[in-house]
Amino acid sequence: MTPDTGSPRADAQSDFARARRRRALALLSARLRGEPDDVAMILPFEEVVEALGRTGERAVGLATIDIDSIVGTVDRTREFDRDFRPTTPRLRERWERIAAAQRRGEALPPIDVYRVGELHFVRDGHHRVSVARAHGLKTIEAHVTEVITRIPPHGGLRIGDLALKSHERLFSERVPLPGETRQRIQLSDEWRYAALAEGVEAWGFRYMQDRGELMTREQVAEAWYRDEYLPVVELLREAGLLGRGTEAEAYMRVSALRYLLLRTHAWDDEVVERLRAAIEHPGLMDEDTLVHQLRAEIGTPRRRS
Repeated sequence: MTPDTGSPRADAQSDFARARRRRALALLSARLRGEPDDVAMILPFEEVVEALGRTGERAVGLATIDIDSIVGTVDRTREFDRDFRPTTPRLRERWERIAAAQRRGEALPPIDVYRVGELHFVRDGHHRVSVARAHGLKTIEAHVTEVITRIPPHGGLRIGDLALKSHERLFSERVPLPGETRQRIQLSDEWRYAALAEGVEAWGFRYMQDRGELMTREQVAEAWYRDEYLPVVELLREAGLLGRGTEAEAYMRVSALRYLLLRTHAWDDEVVERLRAAIEHPGLMDEDTLVHQLRAEIGTPRRRS
């Protein structure tokens, strides 16, 4: 907490002015660093849970939570930033009243939050969170309701990530892989989730035709991961064809290049070697824009010893 002059009211006024200055300096610093505009924006609860896929909730009860884990709000997106610094002078009167009460040592009621993964969103108590942050407190008492989502959020989640998370959720619905297995499939472009889902469904259709039986989405997802994804990623890793990005992105790039150049859905050592040769010694087909782009993303593979 900042120095106490002996006048809670005067100190609270200074606290508010200091919090406003810190927000202005944080905005300026972010712009100078070239950070995205939404880095400092508070997360809107409803948009986040819609993107992640809300599946249920349960009451946790009273708990002590880390203030740094509070990143969002149910309905106050314009009044506070990501670090709960006040964005408008209109909050002054109530903010200073709470700050003065805290400086006098008065007990404040617990706040009310939603928990999503390890993140918290304030339902009631925004000013109390803001004052607690300004006074340097690390924890706060809260009534917690946990919201379960189809995919978990991550700590650095930004508003700009919600479109990606929404597509990731749709992929999880179309290709329902279990827990840790699902977390291995990571893509940086939301549109690639849709393309990968299409690819898995097409693979599943051919797989069911070969087996002569119908399968559920869960069964197709499990078979694709076991019989297609893992073996192919290992082949690509051994051949030095993973390139940059995630292994799932490498799988998609090389799969697309394989079909464009070789017109096959098969995977074996011969296919991989033909792909390697096509990448190292491109022919006329490399003039095709998509082939050229995929080849550039994969890069020149390292030869195996």
